[in-house]
This record gives sequence, structure tokens and C-alpha cells, in this order.
Amino acid sequence: MNLTIERADLLKCLGHVQSVVERRNTIPILSNLKLDAGDGKLSLNATDMDLDIIDSVGAEISTPGATTAPAHTLYDIVRKLPEGAQVEMNADGEGRLQLSSGRSRFTLSCLPIDDFPVLSGGELAHEFTLTVAEVKALVDKTKFAISTEETRYYLNGIYVHAAERNGAQVLRAVATDGHRLASVEIPLPDGASGIPGVIVPRKTVSELRKLVEETTADIAVGLSETKIRFSFEDTVLTSKLIDGTFPDYQRVIPEGNDKKLDVETKGFAAAVDRVSAISSEKSRAVKLNIASGILTLSASSPEDGSATEEIEVDYQGDVLEVGFNAGYLLDIVRQIEGSNARMLMADAASPTIFSEVDDPGVLYVLMPMRV
Repeated sequence: MNLTIERADLLKCLGHVQSVVERRNTIPILSNLKLDAGDGKLSLNATDMDLDIIDSVGAEISTPGATTAPAHTLYDIVRKLPEGAQVEMNADGEGRLQLSSGRSRFTLSCLPIDDFPVLSGGELAHEFTLTVAEVKALVDKTKFAISTEETRYYLNGIYVHAAERNGAQVLRAVATDGHRLASVEIPLPDGASGIPGVIVPRKTVSELRKLVEETTADIAVGLSETKIRFSFEDTVLTSKLIDGTFPDYQRVIPEGNDKKLDVETKGFAAAVDRVSAISSEKSRAVKLNIASGILTLSASSPEDGSATEEIEVDYQGDVLEVGFNAGYLLDIVRQIEGSNARMLMADAASPTIFSEVDDPGVLYVLMPMRV
């Protein structure tokens, strides 16, 4: 294999794939990238056996071929080369990759190409297309609620499924960690009816979100019971799905919350942020005292003192006092894009529903705290 490529093009491509590779691996080949040169393109492939990414970039190919190379080492080398440099890569077929640029020369040890595992490829039963904006909405409005508790592994991802609301078919994404729940939906894309409910792992969600930041192209989604694939431009991301049953999240969403409060979103978030500066490090508790037209936020800690702030709200119900974890509350309010947020409450001990006044497809549930 022999090729020449622009440093900037190679660096961008490496940046897409190398983050999939774990820093510590018990299987040596998983520390390597697969490099495949041919037809005027260099394809880079990385995998951790659960997640696989292939990214391609144009290059001057003198001799087609394939090899493997240490992912993070190759990325560090290219990152430290001067801007505008040309990079020449030459694999000698004897386990070495020669990389040269200007007066710099590097020799990397390669592992056999046959050892590299294949996760991508194959037919997936369901195929549909999402826009970049739809992917960002499904991910951004839910990923903060993904659980990091490994024992409940079935909560370590976003549950994506076809659902129905008010007679309309929707594609819904849901995440929960037991303290808060996030649900967002978009109109069901063509080809997505009848898809199985699947749990997309946290790492896959994170990698996908980074990749779509750099594209405006529509994203082709392939889906089966065990795998999901995202394809756009020169990138293909394939992932195994979490093998587990997502809980019946509908049971968590309360139906009898009759106390409605509308508040200006940015002002509310800023007030919560200010007041929580004084809250106890351990509990991060902030208390909401709600009376007609006025919401009083308060927090206190034995070490630092206390804080209160009043903001005007649209509320006509009985006086209510409820406590929340300030961090969880901020996570939710910051996801609400509309100018006004709506809270539906029952009492101090029941979950509160948060939604966007202008977008009924976005819904959050937050468990209260004793304060």
C-alpha cells in the first residue's frame, strides 16, 4: 500500500474514528485502525466489538492495499505535523507502516489485517431516513437522562421506538436514570413503521452526536433486532444494541397533575442556577414555593448560608412547596427551547411533568426531593 494524502483531510478522518478505540485493550488488534486504500480513497475502520465506524477520505493511491496501525499513535503523529503538510504512507507487507512528511519519518508496527474483526456490513431489516436536525433533537433532549449505573444496563442508552400520540404515528426516544425521564418525538419517517423497540448504547449516542455536527446530509438509518447503522456522506457507524428490556416508562408519567405553572424558560434557568450556588454539595437541593403569580426559589447549606429569589409566573392553583435536585432541574430546563416552560404538579411528593408550551412532543418527568 502506498498513498499520499493532505494532513488536514487525514486528521479529520482520524478524529472521527479514533475515539471509538479504547485506551486499554486486552485484545491487541482492537487498539489498531484498519487502513484500506483503493479507488482514490483511503478508508479508516475502528471498532471496540460493540461499535464500528468506517470513514473515507480522498487520497492519491499509488499502490492499493490494506494494513492496520495503532490508532492513538497514528492520530497523535498526524495531529502534531505542521498544517498544510503532505503525508505519505507506505505499508511494506511485513508488519510495518512507514509514514513520512517533510523531514519527519515514522515507522509503526502493524498487526495482521486478517485479525481485524468485521462488525459492519450485512442487511438490516428496517431502513428509514432522518435529517440532521431530527437526530440532534432526539439525542440532545434525552442523552442527559441516560443512566450511568452499570447494574441496570438496560437504562444505559436511549430507547428508540415507534409510538402513537393523539392518533399520529411518531418516532419516540426515551431515556431515564430513575430520577428523571426525558421523552422526545418526531413524526414517524417513511419505512419506520413496525420497527422493533431498541436501546441504543450511550457510547454510540455520543459518537453519533459528534459526527452529525459536521454534516448537513440526511442520515440513512438501518435497524434490526440486534444492530443499528447510521450512514451519511463518507461515514458509516454500526453498533450493537443493548440486549435488554426497557421498562414501561409510561407508568412513570403521572396523569393526575392538575396544578399548571408556566414560566419564562431562560429566566427560570438563570434563577435556579444562581440560587443553587448556595445549596449543599451533597444534596444540591433547591426549594420551589409556588403561590399565585410568584415562584420563590430558595436554597441553604449549613456551611454557606441561604439564598432566595422571586420570579413572576403564570399560576392560579393552591400554594405548593416542592424540592428538586438543582442539577437535575437545570438539565431539564436547559433542554427546553421554547420561550416558556410548563410544569404540571400534583403535590410535594409526586413526580412533576415539564414540557415546552409550544412543542407537545417534548416531555420530561422529575422526581421531587424532601427539603
